[in-house]
Amino acid sequence: MAADIAKPDTTSEQRTPAKRGAKPRTRNVKPMRTVAIFAAVGALVAAVALPAYAATSTPATAAATSLRQAAVDDAQSLVVASEATAAPIARGDYSATTPEEIAKAKAEEAAKKRAAAAAAARVSSSGGSVSDADLQLVAAGSGEVRYPLPAGSYTVSRTLSSGHNGADMAGPSGTPIFAATSGRVRVSSESYYGYGVAVVIDGVVGGKRVSTLYAHMINGSRGVSAGQTVSAGQFIGKRGNTGRSYGSHLHFEVEINGSLVEPIAWLRANAG
Repeated sequence: MAADIAKPDTTSEQRTPAKRGAKPRTRNVKPMRTVAIFAAVGALVAAVALPAYAATSTPATAAATSLRQAAVDDAQSLVVASEATAAPIARGDYSATTPEEIAKAKAEEAAKKRAAAAAAARVSSSGGSVSDADLQLVAAGSGEVRYPLPAGSYTVSRTLSSGHNGADMAGPSGTPIFAATSGRVRVSSESYYGYGVAVVIDGVVGGKRVSTLYAHMINGSRGVSAGQTVSAGQFIGKRGNTGRSYGSHLHFEVEINGSLVEPIAWLRANAG
């Protein structure tokens, strides 16, 4: 009977004996450890990446700041997004804004300078004293006959005589010479016998054939060519000292119907 008496079950108490005052175990240790590991990795990545990012972004920021500062400091600078650097454009020189306009403006300016230098060289080499602007003048008057030289620019040093077929009108080299009559240029030469640089014009005045000759002009100064039609008072060349000449003067001859006449008297009677 004693063997059949049921004994209390103490198995559970033996497996998990209760201790007085002991704290229960926690189950969140592993999650916290994982968070800590990720935080450490993130800090390491930030420590490596941020200096590199700063190194690559700083020049771009500095460059943008420099361009803005340049635009403020010099409003006349041209900044081109290419291999070229900023090119200053002077306000007084050009108003162009594109590379094509700037190139065109520079070319025009260079052409003007070359033309001015060439004109100065022509006057200097010939000993002339008259500027190219004076060549735009026309002889005074509006009649069929004009004086071949401007008033007050000459003195008559010699006139028609035996062995001399015209009048010598002396004065400064380079003075413009004008056609005394309208007509057709028969001769325009750099070397016309003893006349040197000379022009001959055939025209009609008052129903009569009139030929006028202009001699001893400056080399290269002729403004007309053979076969060309000219008007009375038109520029034809510059007074000089070429050919058989002994000083700057215009040798001027007049023929009417093939006969020589005294040029100065003829001018006084007909020019107007």
